[in-house]
Amino acid sequence: MFNALYFRTFITLVETGSFTRTAQRLEMTQPGVSQHIRKLERYLDKSLLDRQGRRFALTEAGRRAYDYALKLFAEHEQFRHSLDDESLDSGECRIASPGSVGLMFYPFILGQQQMHPGLTVSYSFAFNHEIVTDVQAGRHDLGIVTEAVRHPEIDCEPWHQEPLCLVVPADFTGTGLADLMALGFIGYADGVNRAGGVLRQNFPGEFRSMSHFPRQGFTNESSMVLDAVARGLGFTVVSRLVLETSPWQRQVRELTLPHPVQETLYLVTRRGMRMPRRYTRLLEAFREHRHHERYGHGEPGLADLGEVPGEGAG
Repeated sequence: MFNALYFRTFITLVETGSFTRTAQRLEMTQPGVSQHIRKLERYLDKSLLDRQGRRFALTEAGRRAYDYALKLFAEHEQFRHSLDDESLDSGECRIASPGSVGLMFYPFILGQQQMHPGLTVSYSFAFNHEIVTDVQAGRHDLGIVTEAVRHPEIDCEPWHQEPLCLVVPADFTGTGLADLMALGFIGYADGVNRAGGVLRQNFPGEFRSMSHFPRQGFTNESSMVLDAVARGLGFTVVSRLVLETSPWQRQVRELTLPHPVQETLYLVTRRGMRMPRRYTRLLEAFREHRHHERYGHGEPGLADLGEVPGEGAG
């Protein structure tokens, strides 16, 4: 029958090259080491060693068994650490967010994974309602959404703020609402709501409804909407996260407005769940990263909303 201890003995034997040193390292008798190897060979029904007196070489089956054993114990350690909610540097992170957030947050997390190989990342891009459903069903541990959620099985807390940017073609010379109306609007999922909020705040005496703006196009992918703007087809309103990660940012520009509008991002988790510390550190590190990019190393700005839910201030 399968016995992980036999594989551990085999790994040590290969690494030391000696039955005697293996016995010393594992605090076993030499006959005990030999017995483990024989039982492993019997279990696999293959000879693992080409014995030459006191020396040995690995057979082809032995080389493959050694590679498998290394992988087996590496996966075991990764699994063991993933069960530790207090670990900062290991475990699986199952996260979902809209594309407007994930365009920057997902690459940031991958960078953290490179620095901490014990972390694994499963990241999904989805709409707000899909994220809530999947978090409730346990398919994700953490969701990031752009609207507050009221649900009996979901905890929702504000986390971070990003500016909303009114984006026009680079050669656009207008400044007023009438100029924007003449240009037309490029829509995407949630784009109408974002645009309405920004225009209502900055043109309170003129703006009535987004229904008055000519619709010049629509895409369900927020990362692609600036392609249409870059081609001069219309304007849109996106999170600064989208603008800063867009390949078309040199072909568009942000229209300066008298009253900046912030979009609040919310964390959603299953009700009563204690967020593992690895999530808390990722969230705090990203928020600090964005603060430094926008404000340098000065006092906290609008992007800082306090503690990450589920953890004290760190």
